[in-house]
Amino acid sequence: MRRKDPGATPPGACETALGLLSRREHSRRDLGRKLARRGVAAEDAQAAIDRLAGDAYQSDRRFAESLVRQRVGQGYGPRHVQAELGTHGIPSDTIRELLDEPDWDAVARDLVARRLRDPGDPDARRRAAGLLQRRGFGGDTIRRVLGRRPDGGETGD
Repeated sequence: MRRKDPGATPPGACETALGLLSRREHSRRDLGRKLARRGVAAEDAQAAIDRLAGDAYQSDRRFAESLVRQRVGQGYGPRHVQAELGTHGIPSDTIRELLDEPDWDAVARDLVARRLRDPGDPDARRRAAGLLQRRGFGGDTIRRVLGRRPDGGETGD
């Protein structure tokens, strides 16, 4: 870790924001919060974020795409991802668009395959259903993945 020179002038809002963006993607909201915690005035932070977004250094869509990829890889479902994107200030139309892309059934199947040892065991299926629900998958997806029809019968697949 570098030591800070006590006589050095603090970096400007753009430089600070660019430093944050060089490490990972940030949403506009997150970047604004982090700049505020570093003592940057709100109007300076907004101007810096606007400039960086205009120069394509910051993009809410790119941030959201990255977050969706990460969460899908971790086995989270659409409800969880939607809620998380909302906390980062991503517009709802962008969220809807990005949530249409993944094959959520495949994500759920992969998660169940990693966690479920005996797919025929009713207790294991119940635990898998609970896991999928906690991870943000809907009832229809859970039934399809675990092979149950909505009426409770087994599918013939």
